[in-house]
Amino acid sequence: MNKNISLKEYGILSVEASRELSTTEEDTKNAALNDLINDLNEKKSEILDKNNIDIENAKKLNLDFHIIERLTLNEKRISEMADSIKKIMELPEPVGEVIETKHLPNGLNLEKVRVPLGVIGVIYESRPNVTTDISSICIKSGNSVILRGGKESLNTNIELVKIIRNSLKKNEIAINSVQLVNNPDRSLIKQMLHMNEFIDLMIPRGGTNLVNFVSKNAKMNSITGGIGVCHIYVDKDADLEKALNVVTNAKVQRYTVCNAIDTVIVHEEIASSFIPDFIKKMSEYNVEIRADKKTFAYFETNQENIIQANNKDFGQEFLDLIVSVKIVDSFDKALKHIEKYGTGHSEAIITEKESTGEKFLSVVDASAVFLNASTRYNDGGEFGFGGEVAISTNKFHARGPMGIKELMIYKWKIRGNGQIRE
Repeated sequence: MNKNISLKEYGILSVEASRELSTTEEDTKNAALNDLINDLNEKKSEILDKNNIDIENAKKLNLDFHIIERLTLNEKRISEMADSIKKIMELPEPVGEVIETKHLPNGLNLEKVRVPLGVIGVIYESRPNVTTDISSICIKSGNSVILRGGKESLNTNIELVKIIRNSLKKNEIAINSVQLVNNPDRSLIKQMLHMNEFIDLMIPRGGTNLVNFVSKNAKMNSITGGIGVCHIYVDKDADLEKALNVVTNAKVQRYTVCNAIDTVIVHEEIASSFIPDFIKKMSEYNVEIRADKKTFAYFETNQENIIQANNKDFGQEFLDLIVSVKIVDSFDKALKHIEKYGTGHSEAIITEKESTGEKFLSVVDASAVFLNASTRYNDGGEFGFGGEVAISTNKFHARGPMGIKELMIYKWKIRGNGQIRE
């Protein structure tokens, strides 16, 4: 927490804390999380004061709207942060869980036991709820964490981490289980990515530039997914009312997040029935539509929120009230479009034909695939994990929302009675 200490010292302190935390009793960890819930609710005004400073600074720097929206807290959002911690607290204790047992003919007894990874590093942008979600998941899973938030949320994060560390101190848990790098110097990011001696897993939470930078420079294992170019395919056998409701929710319910849709793909057989209602609904929410040539033919020329799409409008994560539309003449063409432009995050199909839906779920390569449901459900809280440290599009270690068990590894415990190998 001290600006004057080196990153190496952060690493040393985190390793020491992780050893202590890995053997901390479940009741003690839960007590700390319960205190954190109470403190968040009691100290809303202090948190909001710091958050208002960050918001004003962000506006002066003319940061993008989606950054400011993600940064902004209010009483409701703080209550939601506390609720997320409560769900994490109530999850079963993961440390020491016996995954598998074996009894060998030579008398050896084997146990495969779940254990913490050790030290987690997190580099993230904008969203203060990441601070409490990740800290809580790490505490519950017995991992220490080094947080490095963006300078746009620095004051809010300092206040939140102060509250978190106080809850640890009150319960005699190693206070350095949660540390915040509160120096906004960007050169520290690359230094942090080279701390493989101390950090076991690095998680970036932010835009394409940050994720790619971590992927290129991290010397430890890293989760480099999370960029969401998400699609919904409205099939020729779709229930169009259901399709309209799902598409609208997936686009507008919270459009600055990675699981909001960017492209709607429509089968041409139902386009004439679906597109006009879709246009009307998007207009109600001031969504700009970027339409391919076939779709553009359904629009009136004087509609201000509609433009003809170019190639750059497909494969783009908008994080805004913008959606691109593509009409296709077959299920296979829809799959090819998703394969070309998707990022393996969240993909959905709307159809009443079971065989088509099940084929989509089986064939499409993404961390989460949906049949007749909004992509907005690709979320740790919605999946019953309490919260998440990231949504991974990796194909190694973890995929989709990463909760407690995704921050765990296992080891084998072998008990014998003098056995030797011949």
